[in-house]
Order: sequence, then structure tokens, then C-alpha cells
Amino acid sequence: MDFEAAKDVCRTFPGCTEDIKWDHDIVFSVGGKMFAATNASSPAEGISFKAEDDRFLELTDRPGIIPAPYLARAKWVHVNGEASLDDAEAAALLRRSYELVFAKLTRKLQREINEAA
Repeated sequence: MDFEAAKDVCRTFPGCTEDIKWDHDIVFSVGGKMFAATNASSPAEGISFKAEDDRFLELTDRPGIIPAPYLARAKWVHVNGEASLDDAEAAALLRRSYELVFAKLTRKLQREINEAA
């Protein structure tokens, strides 16, 4: 999946916001909590997102997927161009990242996001 397709997938999630953080990263968030990020100046380098605890090691054992710099302790992975992810699997992983972050939001905020969607 290329970066433009990944951005399109992220933008379909209810309550998703997109902004620039740290002067050079495009960050996708829900409820103020980020669920995906990439370098704005060179998005072809890949995208980072949260993974389930039990899938983190499985994913990072695959070529082209590494523990995300600075975020690996929170079970984030970085997928680069060498990864053999098809579009459906990449979209499912991004969706799951969104769901993991959304689940940690307060019930009130979850309800507000769902009502606005």
C-alpha cells in the first residue's frame, strides 16, 4: 500500500484528524491520541502505527516491518517499502490501530465521536 492509499484509509475512520507534529511528521489521531504517523518530507519511507501486543512480535519478524523508533515500547511498528503487505492487510492493520486507540478513549469521547459520524 502506498502512502496516499494509507492516508485515504485513515481518513475514513470516524473522528480521524490529520496534522503535522514535530515539524516533519504527518500524524493521524482519534480523540487527540495518535494511531498512525509518517514522515511528511519522505512518506515513501513508510508508516508507523500501533499493533496488538500479541501481534507485535509476529509483525516485526516479517521483512520490512521493524519496531517503530521511539514508540516500540508502546507496541508500535514501522512498515517500510520492503514489506510484503497487500492493500487489504495494510488497511486491516491501520483499522486495528485505530480501534486499539479508540478503545482507550473515555466512554464520553467515544460516544461523541460516534454521534458525530
